Amino acid sequence: MGLCSCCCRCLELLCSVLLPPLGVCLRHGCCSMEFWISVLLTILGYLPGVLYAIYVICSVDPQRGDRDPDDYVYVA
Repeated sequence: MGLCSCCCRCLELLCSVLLPPLGVCLRHGCCSMEFWISVLLTILGYLPGVLYAIYVICSVDPQRGDRDPDDYVYVA
């Protein structure tokens, strides 16, 4: 984890405290499920939106869906 990665994460966390969907959008993109959950929770209440955004930024890996074709198991 380099200096740039640490600075980006700090910026995302700061944005997620000010406007939770913005921090999630910077980390995961604006068409992701995490972003829309963050928007919904922020509409329902500011604090749930902030808590969810911080959780998503700190613990959810944005490349979790990207896999190599070699990862698949073929069943005959």
